[in-house]
Amino acid sequence: MVSLSTWCRYIAHKVEYSISLSLKNYRIGQIADGEVGDTIWKNVFQGRLTYLHWTKGQEMTPTIGVQGGTLLVRRLPTVDPTRVFVGDLVVVKDPKNPENHLVRRLAAIEGYEMTSTNENDEPFVLEKDECWVLSDNESLKPKEAGDSRIFGPVPLSGIVGRVIYCLRSAVDHGPVENSYIGMRKDSPVLAVELDVDEMAKNNKK
Repeated sequence: MVSLSTWCRYIAHKVEYSISLSLKNYRIGQIADGEVGDTIWKNVFQGRLTYLHWTKGQEMTPTIGVQGGTLLVRRLPTVDPTRVFVGDLVVVKDPKNPENHLVRRLAAIEGYEMTSTNENDEPFVLEKDECWVLSDNESLKPKEAGDSRIFGPVPLSGIVGRVIYCLRSAVDHGPVENSYIGMRKDSPVLAVELDVDEMAKNNKK
């Protein structure tokens, strides 16, 4: 049973999301002046803040099993350092193929100084709208991990969502460990929109 305070926080998140998404669509010309208000209310009453994403591979073990898992992902219409945080598990556009999405851990954001264990590599600072994403599987070499150690910084704006729940099997599932702030922001969304049965039906295993 979801408490009233949780519902209120959830509705506040929906309103914020709807306004951000509508203004974004307005700025790029997808909706006209008179449609902004209608679009906001339509998203508040009909839209969901989450979607399901299936992924597999050794890059994100042990968070996600090698055989794969269904993820509950919170949508992020706009991304900046007030919406995603170091430590979050995120879905980001693949720098090599933007049509594909990768699931990686956000390790650093704009303003962070990056240093390497290789003495020949010069330190550098992540610029505005840049972030650094890493695989969770520390036993993999960079080429196997397929993360920023290979393709470098990625645009912060390339992040499309934060993973908040992972279902590896019908009996092996639970919330994803994210930053404290991220988990706090996502708790009402998780309480209202989590449907483990729906996730199990979508699991490809």
